[in-house]
Formats: sequence, structure tokens, C-alpha cells
Amino acid sequence: MMDVLGDESARRLGRLCEPSLQDAIVAAPPNPGLERIEARFAADGYDLHRHDTYAIGLTLHGVQSFWYRGMRRYSLPGNVIVLHPDELHDGSAGTEEGLRYRMLYLEPSLVLDSLGDVGSLPFVSNPVFADPAIAAILSTALGNLDEELDELLVDDVISRLTQGLARLARQAVKPVDRPAARQVALVRDYLEAHALRLVKSHELEAVSGLDRYTLSRHFRALYATSPHRFLLMRRLKRARDMIGMGEPLAEIAVETGFSDQSHLNRQFKKAFGLTPGRWAALTGADGIGV
Repeated sequence: MMDVLGDESARRLGRLCEPSLQDAIVAAPPNPGLERIEARFAADGYDLHRHDTYAIGLTLHGVQSFWYRGMRRYSLPGNVIVLHPDELHDGSAGTEEGLRYRMLYLEPSLVLDSLGDVGSLPFVSNPVFADPAIAAILSTALGNLDEELDELLVDDVISRLTQGLARLARQAVKPVDRPAARQVALVRDYLEAHALRLVKSHELEAVSGLDRYTLSRHFRALYATSPHRFLLMRRLKRARDMIGMGEPLAEIAVETGFSDQSHLNRQFKKAFGLTPGRWAALTGADGIGV
């Protein structure tokens, strides 16, 4: 319930919980490796999809319903939600009252950097729970979406969140060979730098010094996704940014390395649970060709 947030955090976010009849997604100014949104839905929201970041947030109003790891889940106002990277899920309002929530998307590389020890990402088995400490951290990060977060505040939020995830995971860390971790990090940086073109396996072998199969295994162990999907998500996030600037979808498809607009549409919906046109409508982007 809302009182899990505690004192001023609860009052501040509570004032944001009045119902809205208009479906919308409001994005905050991004920070490197961290995105924040508010979403409002009267009924259906997202189709089944998966992304390569943690999704950590708070339900503010209504019942948040989503399919996750073989079960239908429900979150009430004040509850914390944690979705692991690359896990299939959807999202919708669970009642006619509608739904309002705020979510923080956190790149796994920042989680690993924050935890300090190279190992597996914390996996929180129960995706919906009441935790006053984590709720308070989230309220700090999600309280004002109009402004970019100060870098020092981001560092503190990530540090406290990742410690909370590790506490909730209650799992032994699976160590990854440190030289291999450095090699995989080089590959991640290379994919970031060359995201808008076709990258070949032999390039990543040359960058990392690992064979493609060992590389794929270590990459997934560290970042909970494959090099292929990591590259695809970089393209789709660029496409999403271009949608926000009102660029035509046909041009976006070419710019981001998709074969055509239909290919972009299919991959976008798989990643974000919405078509590009629906995303544009919810976020208020104008002038794109749907």
C-alpha cells in the first residue's frame, strides 16, 4: 500500500496519483545508462515484449497487471516492481479504474560496475513487493521527471538500488573470469560505437580475442542478453529517439539499419510492446509516417 513509501516520499508521490483518462507516456530527460518514464493507461498498455535493461518502478494509481515468468502478476499503489533484463512481459490496467506508474530503466553494466565484484546480475524472484528502503530510493529518482538528475545523485541512486537488488536476490554470485569480463566489456563498447551498421562475428572475435561462442556465453552471463540483441536494442533506442523528433518511419528504418519500415515495426513492437505509431501517439511525437 502507499504507506510503504514513508513520510514525505509518500506524500510527494501520492499527490501525483490522481487518475487520468488519457493514455500517455511521459519520458524524463535521460542520463547515461538510465531512463525514467511515467505511463498512464485506461486499459491495455503493452503487448508481450522484452528489453535488455532492468525495469524498476512504483505503481502510483490503480492495479498494475502484467504477465511475467509464467504468471499473471498484480501490483497495488506503493508496491515496487523489479523486472530482470531480457524477461518477456506485458502490461495493462488491472481494473476499470485505470493505471498510473513510474519506471526506471537501468542498464546491467551499471549494476555490475556498482556492485564492484564481477559476477552475475542480481535476480529478484518476486517481481512485486513492498520494500520501504527501495521505494524511498525510487521516489527520489522518480519524483520530478521534468529535470535531468544530477550526476552525483544518479551515482547514489544506482549504488543504493543495486545494493537493494543484491539484498533481495539472496543468491550466490557466480564469478566470471576477470580477463574475460574485460574482453566482453570491449565488445560492448564496440557494439555501442557501431550500432547502426551490420557487425560481423569475426569483428567481435578480433576485438575480444575470444571465439564467438565463448564470447556469447560470457556476454550473456554478464549482461543477461546476447551481443545480437544488445546491438538490436541500440538500434531500436535510436529509432525511438528519432520518432520523438518527428522523423518519418521510412527514413528511421534506413538510418537505424533495418531492411524496411515493416522490419522496424516488427522489431520495435517486440522490444517495447507497442508499434512505432502507438509509441508516437502516447509520447506526443508528431509528423511521423505510420
